[in-house]
Amino acid sequence: MDEINVTNATEETAPAAESMDTMSDALESSMRKIEVGDIIDGTVVGVTDQEVTVDLAYAAEGIIRPLDYSSDPSFSVKENVHPGDEIKAKVLRLDDGKGNLLLSRREAMEELVWDDFKDMMEKKTATELTVKEAVKGGVVGYLHGVRAFVPASKVALDYVEDLTTYVGKTIPVRIIQAEKEGRKLVLSSREILRDMKNAKKAEMINNIKVGLVTEGKVASIQSYGAFVNLGEGIDGLLHISQISSGGKRLKTPADVLSVGDTVKVKVTKVEKGRISLSQRAAEEKEEVEKVVEEKVVIPKAEKLTTNLGSLLKGIKLD
Repeated sequence: MDEINVTNATEETAPAAESMDTMSDALESSMRKIEVGDIIDGTVVGVTDQEVTVDLAYAAEGIIRPLDYSSDPSFSVKENVHPGDEIKAKVLRLDDGKGNLLLSRREAMEELVWDDFKDMMEKKTATELTVKEAVKGGVVGYLHGVRAFVPASKVALDYVEDLTTYVGKTIPVRIIQAEKEGRKLVLSSREILRDMKNAKKAEMINNIKVGLVTEGKVASIQSYGAFVNLGEGIDGLLHISQISSGGKRLKTPADVLSVGDTVKVKVTKVEKGRISLSQRAAEEKEEVEKVVEEKVVIPKAEKLTTNLGSLLKGIKLD
């Protein structure tokens, strides 16, 4: 019985101890000192068209006006902010006139996010940007609430005649300049697109099999050979020694080839992203395929018989 009483006493004491700890934490939170300029954590508990209410685990709640929530003019607190959201905000005033702390999530993010921008730039991290408007020399969007600029030369792989066609589009970007002091954030989509194109090209090259015979167009002529475009931006080198010349010694590939010529080639080697081609090997294979194998006709055997009389027919016995 004594043991049971001790156990019950322990179980009854535990909730009381937890309650005391909770009260102690709450008291400590309410007594902590908050000053203007501090960046503090909070939880959204209410959203209206006029303000966002934040629980700070403090004696007073925090209030954020829509203009202090994001620098993106198209941002809507009613649509994009929800109760339960965990946020960071900067203290603007200790009393907004109604006993609440006046906060700014926008200023807090603008201070904190620049370290993230620097890290993203160093790591060449890819992200996405929704273009909001076309301006002189490029397009503009908002990255983590900060106005970001993409120069016209960095919007796409090729020259863009009308930048307004990108408004509303989401494009892959990488940070190429991030200056907190001047609040200068410059992005590029071109680098990302170039890497994607190169990756796709490398994958396609790796899928090309040695022995493949195909057609391509002469893209350029060099002293040592010709580059043949096989399609999808993939070129292969047709060395001068592998160019068909009708038995003549070539001084230059231009003796028999011109840019734009369609040639049949065979893939002889694929190594480290480079493709070696041979026009001679392609023609040799074509000649082999033209050879028709002779068919040997075997006459049908006469029907064999086991008739003894037939076997002995015509044989004279002495």
